Amino acid sequence: MPTLDELLHAAVGGVGGTERPGQVEMAHAVADAVEKGEHLLVQAGTGTGKSLAYLVPAVQHAMDTGTPTVVATATLALQAQVVDRDMPRLAEALEPLLGRRPTYALVKGRRNYLCAHKLEGGFPDDDADTLLGVGDVDQQASRLGQEVVRLRTWAEATESGDRDELVPGVSERAWRQVSVSAEECLGSRCPMVAECFVERSREAAKGVDVIVTNHSFMAIDAFEGRQMLPEHDVLVIDEGHELVDRVTSTITDEVTPGMIRAAAKRAGRQADASSTMEEAADFLESVLEPAPEGRVMGVPDSLALALGRVRDTARAVQSQLKPAQGEEPDGGKQVARAAVDEVFENASRILEERDLDVVWLSRDPRRGPVLRVAPMSVAMLVRDKVFEERTVILTSATLELGGSFDAVAGTIGLRGTESPAWRGLDVGSPFDYPRQGIAYVAKHLPPPGRDGLATETLDEIEALVRAAGGRTLGLFSSMRAAREATDAMRERLTDLEGEVAVLCQGEDQISTLVRQFARDPQTCLFGTLSLWQGVDVPGSSCQLVIIDRIPFPRPDDPLASARSQAIARMGGNGFMAVSATHAALRLAQGAGRLIRRADDRGVVAFLDNRMMTARYAGFLQRSLPPFWPTADRAMVLAALERLHETAPPPLPVAEPALRGLTGAVTAPSGDTARGVDTVTPAPAERPVAEDPPPPPDAPRTAVTQGESWTAEDDEELRDGIELGLTVDELAESMERAPEAVAARLAGLGLEPGQGPTLTFD
Repeated sequence: MPTLDELLHAAVGGVGGTERPGQVEMAHAVADAVEKGEHLLVQAGTGTGKSLAYLVPAVQHAMDTGTPTVVATATLALQAQVVDRDMPRLAEALEPLLGRRPTYALVKGRRNYLCAHKLEGGFPDDDADTLLGVGDVDQQASRLGQEVVRLRTWAEATESGDRDELVPGVSERAWRQVSVSAEECLGSRCPMVAECFVERSREAAKGVDVIVTNHSFMAIDAFEGRQMLPEHDVLVIDEGHELVDRVTSTITDEVTPGMIRAAAKRAGRQADASSTMEEAADFLESVLEPAPEGRVMGVPDSLALALGRVRDTARAVQSQLKPAQGEEPDGGKQVARAAVDEVFENASRILEERDLDVVWLSRDPRRGPVLRVAPMSVAMLVRDKVFEERTVILTSATLELGGSFDAVAGTIGLRGTESPAWRGLDVGSPFDYPRQGIAYVAKHLPPPGRDGLATETLDEIEALVRAAGGRTLGLFSSMRAAREATDAMRERLTDLEGEVAVLCQGEDQISTLVRQFARDPQTCLFGTLSLWQGVDVPGSSCQLVIIDRIPFPRPDDPLASARSQAIARMGGNGFMAVSATHAALRLAQGAGRLIRRADDRGVVAFLDNRMMTARYAGFLQRSLPPFWPTADRAMVLAALERLHETAPPPLPVAEPALRGLTGAVTAPSGDTARGVDTVTPAPAERPVAEDPPPPPDAPRTAVTQGESWTAEDDEELRDGIELGLTVDELAESMERAPEAVAARLAGLGLEPGQGPTLTFD
């Protein structure tokens, strides 16, 4: 077996990249963790090449043991990158060294695939007006009809049946006509099980070296014991900062009068008791309608009575829908059973009033009152079900918050008594953040309020966008604010019509909007949560990131408030542990949208002066990449104007790949391997200020002046300073360039025990 270094070198060469110190350090740390069976939390900044840093040791482990490694991602974009770009190239590069081609497969939930049986009419229509069952569909009848015709045509050609392969996509309503959930599926009793895309993809995953899936699928497999993934002893969780939210979402349940009526309608004539379910839905609605929104502290008698009736009537319908011995499988009955089972289980859970469950009522403009239940904390569940059974590598560009791994570790059960052994490692980033980016706080603006964006804030956005010539990603704390800014900029920038366009989340699919934003540099894209962490647009199309306010959870968020109160009762600081940690994570992710390559330049503009004035400002600042900090508005506008004037053409934009059962069949058109660390010659230096920015206080990146610095190196520097050694003496002792030592010393110029903090002037 070749060494890890030999494999990594071949893999990096295979994708056209160059090895980076952080990437090498991370690969060895992953291999060491796997060998010792010790969990690893590794922060790897953008541009480190972390995908290869965990995929290479993952392949090596699979080859050594014959046991697959599972890789779970949070976003479809990263899932596509791993399956469509990274693994095909890595497999080709490693085959000569390993003697065979490493294998891989993508495994996702059933709803992501076409259902062959449903396509053949084996299930009832989800909508009364669906056109799927019409023999000769009139393509002009409606948008739904056109989408269904597209789906039928695609179904005849696709090998994978994977929804992500379909470009452009279709509406959720159309997709429901050709897919089923896991609960609705007939399983082995299905007459078309041999043609099933899901079963074929899972069969293809057996015996492969690397299995790629998502956080939710991994969580269901671990928590519910369905054995949907093959046996494995190593799990890599990429985008690990998202794990808690994804797991919480997976095990959040809800009950609405509408879903009860829909379940009763599905049961229809197949169950006499279905009418009593509708009556129970009416009763529940009469209880929920006058109730205030917010957390339900103890289920009141009236609600308990209504939920009890829902549960009992659902149980009666379940009995009537139970198939008789030897009965032929029936798609309609299975769909009805799945809907009724969900009603029964969710109502029962709320009535149980489990210790850690939080119940709350909200109102949806379309669905009416919604009663939800979710766990206050998933830490012990994740510890017991995810970390107990296997070695876990958790990685992300943002795992250290406020300069420590403790906050993230606590949310996933890695702190406290009897917690498993783990190690935290920050391998830094190859980017020179102080020279590539400016962190600007608009300290002159009024504090954010609840009545929308202030006129002064809109003035600031306009000035920044004009200076940048478009090229702006606007990250807002709410869709209301994003739409307000979009409308205002479209009105204010009419003199630039035809030059600067403003797109807004919700006007098309996120992937379509992002590709449009990346192709046309004189474009702005405004939106909320999905854009804070799902956008990868390197090059000149994104030179300004605007963050409207510190993204604290909403004050009325029932889960956040419940968690804060629980921590406060135990003597902790609920605000810092929950709200500030949430905000720090979002800020780090949002600011990270700016610098995606070594030649990117730009500004992250914070329109919330609390980034400088609040008592928690230092904690938030320490969670950001170490940009050059300033509050000088004139300098920032001038820098943006220069960047716009000297900007190179935008980079080519890759289209989604055509997929087979285990990955890409054809490479994405226009693919320039942006996601796999391809080295592109940097253009001429584009200054971001009149003078080179000074080094920030204690940059959190572990790369300074192009050299990697570990925690041990930094400790050696501190020891040397205490001994009175000069820079030249330290450089000679550590066998490093004096300039690099001087730069790192400047970065570590804080009092012992304090973390790095950006200093805005």
